[in-house]
Amino acid sequence: MGSAALLWGWLLLGCSWDPGLPGVGAAALSTATYVLDDAGGLGRQFDGIGAVSGGGATSRLLVNYQEPYRSQILDYLFKPNFGASLHILKVEIGGDGQSTDGTEPSHMHYANDENYFRGYEWWLMKEAKKRNPKIKLIGLPWTFPAWIGKGENWPYDYPDVTAYYIVSWILGAKQYHDLDIDYVGIWNERAFNSKYIKLLRYTLDKHDLQQVRIIASDRLWEPISFVLLLDSELRGVVDVIGAHYPGTKTVPNALLTKKKLWSSEDYSTFNDEVGAGCWARILNQNYVNGNMTSTIAWNLVASYYEELPFGRCGLMTAQQPWSGHYKVEAPIWITAHTTQFTQPGWSYLQVDGHLEGGGSFVALTDGLGNLTIIIETMTHNRSQCIRPPLPHFSVTPQRATFCLKGSFYMVETLQVWHSRLSFESGNSSLFQQLHPVKVWKGSFSLDLNMNEVYTLTTLKTGQKCGYPEPPPPQPFPSNYKDDFNIRNPPFSEAPNFADQTGVFEYFINASDPGDHVFTLRQVVVQRPITWASDADQTISLIGNFQWVNMTVTCDIYIEKQRDGGVFIAGRVDNGGIYVRRTKGVFFWVFADGTYRVTGDLAGEEILMKGLSGVRDNAWHTLTLNIQGTSTSGLLNGYPLWENVTISEPSNGWAAIGTHSFEFAQFDNFHVEAN
Repeated sequence: MGSAALLWGWLLLGCSWDPGLPGVGAAALSTATYVLDDAGGLGRQFDGIGAVSGGGATSRLLVNYQEPYRSQILDYLFKPNFGASLHILKVEIGGDGQSTDGTEPSHMHYANDENYFRGYEWWLMKEAKKRNPKIKLIGLPWTFPAWIGKGENWPYDYPDVTAYYIVSWILGAKQYHDLDIDYVGIWNERAFNSKYIKLLRYTLDKHDLQQVRIIASDRLWEPISFVLLLDSELRGVVDVIGAHYPGTKTVPNALLTKKKLWSSEDYSTFNDEVGAGCWARILNQNYVNGNMTSTIAWNLVASYYEELPFGRCGLMTAQQPWSGHYKVEAPIWITAHTTQFTQPGWSYLQVDGHLEGGGSFVALTDGLGNLTIIIETMTHNRSQCIRPPLPHFSVTPQRATFCLKGSFYMVETLQVWHSRLSFESGNSSLFQQLHPVKVWKGSFSLDLNMNEVYTLTTLKTGQKCGYPEPPPPQPFPSNYKDDFNIRNPPFSEAPNFADQTGVFEYFINASDPGDHVFTLRQVVVQRPITWASDADQTISLIGNFQWVNMTVTCDIYIEKQRDGGVFIAGRVDNGGIYVRRTKGVFFWVFADGTYRVTGDLAGEEILMKGLSGVRDNAWHTLTLNIQGTSTSGLLNGYPLWENVTISEPSNGWAAIGTHSFEFAQFDNFHVEAN
């Protein structure tokens, strides 16, 4: 290829040198040629790019957005040729237990209970399918209701019960929501059980669910790969080996199984430009280094209070339903570089994929003449994911020449989409369409700088779409009330309450004569089979983590006789996987007529205690007032205790909850912060 043609391709691309690299000329570039050829066959079949809602409660606040903002967010995530255009949605099969940023409700709290309208994952799957009917759906449990283990914190002692429970969720998805689940997992990041996996396959087949594929084991490559090589029956029922945070590497045993290899959970990184760099690097290198044909991000959208664990580790941010504010973060547009120009069922080309000057490329085809090439040149310090540690590597400016052979030799032009991540100025250029590149006698060249992503494709369908700016951010309302008076709620949970242990649901109290017909009820009465360290008490958070002074009022109804108890709280400082260590100011009343004030959820740091006269199966009103270093409490409008001195924590959320896993009701919640 002549120098004039090289320059022509370069100019058409609109490439330019970063002004931060003065004096770098063509002579200083490393150069290399890469051949793209399908004549000798293709590589592995591509299975798609996706994201996780759940594991847990990561989409909690999304459902409370008003229109049109909620639909706009969903469009950015799922609508084809719009934004992230995801191929796969993976959701948690709620199990009533804490699964990172909250609990998600089970479709079967108890053995004789079935309800396929709890939570928000059903709704989310339907919204995804509405936008992209081809999207693949995956279900995976993190926790299980207590009855599955019959008293043991283990789901495999009665594998037939667990299989029945999971298959019920898949059947319910179809029966009540017309959703076809494509894949199901075993137990997120915990042990797998070969007998259970075989029984799950048998139970699926028995219910005519042969099309549902099994992923195992959503943890590490081993020991599942080794066990699959030893157990031919198990090998026959596992369709995909899914590993988490593989660092773009696989293991020899996984390759020997000849199974599809997926990074079935990855990313989990703060969604700034470095997070986008992480995502760009692993989207390519999971295949280049590890033969993984699908990469799934945790999480889909950061729709949970940011101060909970792993705040803003979503592809975009939507954590303010009260204001309508959301932010389309850089990872959305990095995703689009792959998702808008490929589809599950395409195939990777057989290429090495490593660029001589650092970085990587992949090439995919639909087998019908279309070709998509994705190139990334992320540097080490600008692309570190949260895990695992990233070994050092270097990336330098380089010229890459691509030679198209086989059925691609006749390609004349390629559409070009480009992103350059900027870390100091924050002025990243994201998913911009450049001039098409002309392919000259089967080849073209690109001058690549650091921290760039290019997509070159025969497809002309790519679009960077958008909506007008959403409303500006606002703090959580400082005066907030909820009387829970809603006969047909669209969701089972009250807006903005974030359950951290237990599940709090709308309840119709048919026996009440009037004032408390519609309430919020805590409904988990046995400790679930846990994934994290759930508290021994139940708790649901709400509000602004920065609140200092506040008055919390709520009507409460203890259902458990003798040792039942409930609380209201303020300055609550923790949740998620750290919920057991939660501190705050907790005002408890118990069915035995006593009260306590504690500085922690566990109830060990007692600040005050005494008699209250509260009894079970009667409504009472609790008020907690926190001002500076002093707190006081009222019962039914009259002072019960006052001037208790508090020091730590200095700020936090409001909360409600129960002393144990027990039924209890709450009504007329009101928090006023100042």
